Amino acid sequence: MLENYEKTIDGVIHQIGGRPIDYDLPYIEQYVKYGNQMSYLRLGFIIGSLGRVPDSILDVGYGDGSFLKVAQNLIKNCYGNDVSPYPVPDGTVKVYNIGENFYDVITFFDSLEHFTDIEFVKDLKCNAVCISLPHCHYHNDEWFENWKHRKPNEHFWHFNEVSLTNFMNRMGYSLVSCSNVEDAIRKGDGKETNILTCVFEKK
Repeated sequence: MLENYEKTIDGVIHQIGGRPIDYDLPYIEQYVKYGNQMSYLRLGFIIGSLGRVPDSILDVGYGDGSFLKVAQNLIKNCYGNDVSPYPVPDGTVKVYNIGENFYDVITFFDSLEHFTDIEFVKDLKCNAVCISLPHCHYHNDEWFENWKHRKPNEHFWHFNEVSLTNFMNRMGYSLVSCSNVEDAIRKGDGKETNILTCVFEKK
């Protein structure tokens, strides 16, 4: 294991220490390229996995708000949380404490790995959680050191399907579905799956 990294009891690779970067407007704007195409894909995956349209949804780390703009076409109550100053779309509500109220579904699209502490997931008030993040295959230290998604002080946690499921089980959730559906858009280098997307229901 590389210096300043450890493997947790769930098998998640964790950067020890570190100082979070500043998630300002320029940071957000570099990811606008995925837009509505990715948002429709994500919403379809949630609805297909759960077999229903959520009553309410909270998007944690909403970025430029693309997903919320699409979600509100089908979901009446849409909420967003982000550390950046980027506003939520019209018709949605910004949330500052994600653990205060109940939401049918809470999403973490490219955001859970940015938190310095992720144990808060067990205290979320919801029926289901959808998570997408970089798929860490971790073949060896050399691979990990040069992996494009190993971004010190930006990505603090690195998951594969097993470690993410282990973590969420310990947090009180059961796996509903797991896929690499986002690779249809975010193909990476084409040699390995790039993005892991999973839906979990609260036990």
